[in-house]
Amino acid sequence: METETLYYGDCLDWMRQWDDASVDLIYLDPPFNSKANYNVLYSTDGGNDAQYRAFSDTWMWDESAADRYLAYAGATGRKAHDAIVGLHRILGPSGMLAYLTYMAERLEQMKRLLKPRGSIYLHCDDTASHYLKVVMDVIFGHVNFRGEITWRRTSSHGNVTTNYGAVTDVILYYGGSGKPVWNQVYVPYSRDHIEKKFASRDPDGRRFTTSDLRNPGVRPNLQYTYKGYEPHPNGWAVSRKKMEQHDRDGRLYFPKKRSGRIRLKRYLDEQPGHKIQNLWTDISPINSRAAERLGYPTQKPRTLLERIIKASSNEGSIVLDPFCGCGTTIDAARRLNRRWAGIDISSFAIDLIRDKRLCDPTIAVKGIPTDVASAHKLAKDKPFDFESWAVMRLPGFAPNMKQVGDGGVDGRGMLATKPDDWASRLALAQVKGGRFSLSTLRDFIHVTDRDKAALGCFVTLDPVKTKAARMEVANAGKIRVSGYPYPRMQLWPISDYFDQRMPTLPVMNDPYSGKPMAQGTLFQSA
Repeated sequence: METETLYYGDCLDWMRQWDDASVDLIYLDPPFNSKANYNVLYSTDGGNDAQYRAFSDTWMWDESAADRYLAYAGATGRKAHDAIVGLHRILGPSGMLAYLTYMAERLEQMKRLLKPRGSIYLHCDDTASHYLKVVMDVIFGHVNFRGEITWRRTSSHGNVTTNYGAVTDVILYYGGSGKPVWNQVYVPYSRDHIEKKFASRDPDGRRFTTSDLRNPGVRPNLQYTYKGYEPHPNGWAVSRKKMEQHDRDGRLYFPKKRSGRIRLKRYLDEQPGHKIQNLWTDISPINSRAAERLGYPTQKPRTLLERIIKASSNEGSIVLDPFCGCGTTIDAARRLNRRWAGIDISSFAIDLIRDKRLCDPTIAVKGIPTDVASAHKLAKDKPFDFESWAVMRLPGFAPNMKQVGDGGVDGRGMLATKPDDWASRLALAQVKGGRFSLSTLRDFIHVTDRDKAALGCFVTLDPVKTKAARMEVANAGKIRVSGYPYPRMQLWPISDYFDQRMPTLPVMNDPYSGKPMAQGTLFQSA
């Protein structure tokens, strides 16, 4: 594993390649099994919704899920075998079990990567947290369970009518096989606590509270009278010499009645605050006006990750986020001088982190093509990953995550402005990673007509130069946007991308924010 690097693809594939006991801290915020899709919708004027899913958060029992279960059922030596077989008896072949088998095989790799003094934090919701805890108990060991954190991610849900409002997330915290790294974290006192506990003030206005100077045991050598004040029968907690030093420092509180006992002043401005507990109500979610807001559907506040990273790692430690999304973990780790690595199955997320979140195009990226040869290799080895990546090279387009039976559509986008002579703003894309055939181009032109799309982009690995193909494209005609003509169908080879030649497109909407974007970029607003 190379640090300060983003990895494109399935985290399972990447983690299998890395060394044992190589990571100090793992934080993961995987897709929750919440039976909801985080969608960015592109509504056609005709009322049909074409949708891009940043990731699918709905799981179903399909052939892949069945294969994962059978692999566990037949492998009694795997750590999660008993848990998965037992959960199958409870849940049966279901979407929940599909999700849990998916998570189990990845958590096994995380266990292997984690150093003995390392920690792992799994962020989830209450839909699956109890099942995930069982899986983590068997993989990481129930003795290594360190705590369950409840984070209040929002204040209320106004649309709750028949149930309690779900306003919290769960973060499951496990250690490695040894005593994990721990740096005590404190949270500021509340105003109410300060008013009640630090009600006393010195003449200069400095707030303080007092604590007992009673010895918890019985120490004969600490039995002495100080300035007329008698000790507790157990004696003082400090020696006469230390008592005199406290007195010189103005640290002693003398009660008015001699029958009372001297107490020690503790000043508010010297206290670090409360030791952190497992209920976190002081970190607000990202609101619509937050400077760090990127529009990513499950973006977490950086302060949340900073707290976790500070508590469970030291400077120079390696932090891994296997589902790095919009890069909150990576951003926090960089700011705290930790080494880091992030993995995501979405090429959009990789671009988002490097080009918008961190604004650093020099960050190393693995798994994404850097030239025509590596694009050919990705198309051959991982055709679906190639499709998704290629769609994302088109400004304003987002991949169709349904890659089998997709109706001839690999990507969708939305024009920022309605064409002068067309009823829809919808744009479609199709990617062909193999050899070009004229029939596939004709089929895609038919799909754009069927869906009443304003324009289409037919993406290929290599340039298409046949006269017949160019005739088909020309016959598709043009559309006009703000008086300017654009081809309704375009051929665009990936080789053009590496030569910095982009298709001729009108201004498109950013697929996340919905705001107009500049030509030739994924993120910059126009």
